[in-house]
Amino acid sequence: MVNGYDGARAAGLPPATRELIQRREAALGSAYRLFYADPVEFARGAGVYLYDASGQPYLDAYNNVPSVGHSHPHVTEAVGRQLATLNTHTRYLTDGLVSYAERLLATHQLGGPAQAMFTCTGSEANDLALRIARHYTGGTGVIVTANAYHGVTAAVAELSPSLGTGVPLGPHVRVVPAPAPGVNFAASVAWAAADLRRHGVRLAAFLADSLFSSDGVRPDPAGFLAPVTDIVHQAGGLYIADEVQSGFWRSGTHAWGYQRHGIAPDLVTMGKPMGNGLPIAGLVGRRELLDGFGRTARYFNTFGGNPVCVAAAAAVLDVIEGEDLAANAADTGAYLKDAVTRLAADSPVLGEVRGAGLYVGADVTDPATGAPSGDLAAAVVNGMRDRRVLISATGPAGNVLKIRPPLPFAHEHVDQLAAVLGEVLAGLAGQTLPPGPAA
Repeated sequence: MVNGYDGARAAGLPPATRELIQRREAALGSAYRLFYADPVEFARGAGVYLYDASGQPYLDAYNNVPSVGHSHPHVTEAVGRQLATLNTHTRYLTDGLVSYAERLLATHQLGGPAQAMFTCTGSEANDLALRIARHYTGGTGVIVTANAYHGVTAAVAELSPSLGTGVPLGPHVRVVPAPAPGVNFAASVAWAAADLRRHGVRLAAFLADSLFSSDGVRPDPAGFLAPVTDIVHQAGGLYIADEVQSGFWRSGTHAWGYQRHGIAPDLVTMGKPMGNGLPIAGLVGRRELLDGFGRTARYFNTFGGNPVCVAAAAAVLDVIEGEDLAANAADTGAYLKDAVTRLAADSPVLGEVRGAGLYVGADVTDPATGAPSGDLAAAVVNGMRDRRVLISATGPAGNVLKIRPPLPFAHEHVDQLAAVLGEVLAGLAGQTLPPGPAA
């Protein structure tokens, strides 16, 4: 696991922390992982800060789930009011669900009438989109990028190479290189579709995170995805835009990452930031796709779209609109990218900086060889955690710093992050690190 706790430094942790980790491991098992070499216990959150048990603040430049900030009062009030009033499933009429679906659909452009369906998690949303695509096309084949992550259900774990070799890809899955200089991405997708066809597998869908987050944050140039839509349709498949990472104005310029590329997907999946931490996710799709699926396939999700989570989701849209967080994501995102780029210019450790809005990735390389260095990236991430600034790492080599703060992040927060990052980079320059733990 990138940026994962491995227990090697357990003896040096405070006794209370060590005891809580031991209790956690005994109760939850080895599948549950912790961040950072020295895990941190948080007691509360507010805005763009998390606070540990002793009240020390940590600048949160990682969590996109609380998209409008931790414990936002408008969201908190809406949830409390609704929870005290009614919470039930979607087989009863409730105005809140319908009104929210209408607001959500108005932010999308799929080239025609569209409808929405709701789930609890992004994994469920991608699973449902896959079911719809296979129902509509009659195919089973799926094309994803080489280090994609799309969820943890049985169906979408098979489409998530980033989960590692312990989670085999399905025989119906083809992977293509992530977008990068020198990669003809559209040609790679065309090849994958042809290879499926050659093996007697009909294409159901191309599925991609519009910022290619787990592939190392590769959003540019805007528009490079446009030819892919035609290639996928010509091969008989559907284009599914996974907006769990890139949606809800994360890119600053658009509500959804696919809109930066000027395309109209067939299905769009959403998750994490929708309810600011409450479990609500879903998809929107062209009406003929969802109508056909709904007529022949029974679908019901007890908690998907329940009134309390819908109240949270509606409050999130209120805050994004009322606090002009889209413009803030564009402005502060540009300021953030510029700040990290300036640090990279003076650091032998930091390489190319990429990003869109409040999602920035920066390559970490070994100064001696120029090769990607996951060990150095981990040292940066942990060095910042020790100075109470939270980021993480991503990419196939784990060497890309992942900076993805809540949308209210401001210039003053960028200044704080940049000062700490600069201090950590200066300490690492020219330093030879010991090899990382064995795989």
